Amino acid sequence: MRWAAELSLLFVALIWGVTFVIVQQAIDLLPPLLFNGIRFLCAALLLFLIIFLRKKMAGLTIKTWKHGIILGICLAIGYAFQTIGLLYTTVSKTGFITGLSVVLVPLLSLILLKKKPAPGAAIGSVTAAGGLYLLTAGGADGWNTGDFFVLICAFGFAFHIIFTDIYTQLSSALSLTAVQITTVAVLCLLGGFILEDWQSALTAANLLNSSVWSALLITAFLATALAFFVQTAAQKHTTPTRVVLLLAMEPVFGALTAFFWIDERLTAAGLTGCAFIFIGMLLAEIPVQKLLSLRSAANKS
Repeated sequence: MRWAAELSLLFVALIWGVTFVIVQQAIDLLPPLLFNGIRFLCAALLLFLIIFLRKKMAGLTIKTWKHGIILGICLAIGYAFQTIGLLYTTVSKTGFITGLSVVLVPLLSLILLKKKPAPGAAIGSVTAAGGLYLLTAGGADGWNTGDFFVLICAFGFAFHIIFTDIYTQLSSALSLTAVQITTVAVLCLLGGFILEDWQSALTAANLLNSSVWSALLITAFLATALAFFVQTAAQKHTTPTRVVLLLAMEPVFGALTAFFWIDERLTAAGLTGCAFIFIGMLLAEIPVQKLLSLRSAANKS
């Protein structure tokens, strides 16, 4: 069962990595906030349909709505700024900068929850920060506006991970997921109608364009509804450490997809930066203190 769960998580990372390219192509015709609003609205309708059919409406308590809205705000920040960032930066850089949320979590946990990060997390954060510099300042186009937006997105996802760890212990996972996804849909749609030229975007030509509707279907049902369901179910059969390591493959899949699909290439400095960020994400989950203790015990014996 464990291998099946971990294979499922790797599949989730693959889905999320591949969607970077799909979304980047779709937002050439549909504005970012509007795109995400429609995407999450479709996913929310599907999840509430499942809740209704399974007769789980009792799980939608006031506490669930409160927690779900907080999670939804964090998630909306993540997805909105990630999609906006794709307008100005590359798919590869977006994938790896988004992946920084993995090493931001222990740092934010220290500040908010007073949880001291493990040695590996501290080392991984420094390594990933160096990789971020190489990837952006050392790349072909240097640091740009899109990179900054994606960095904000990484913080949004990091806060989402921290609060999810707390709230999943208090509410139904299915109900909590439905509420937070609905929150993302509402916030993105409001932002789209206020800040974007939705009159020009919501035309039959754009909505019937294959790159737009296929991106909406793939991201709504596969990368949102299905991916969250699979992740929630799979985490019951493996450890949190292995979950993070498997999902850390998302930016790798994103870069590979960009390379094979749209022939997007990084410079030598950019590739080195990617490697540093990936190594940093791995180091963030390696129990350095435990390994040192085992080594010390082995030397004494």
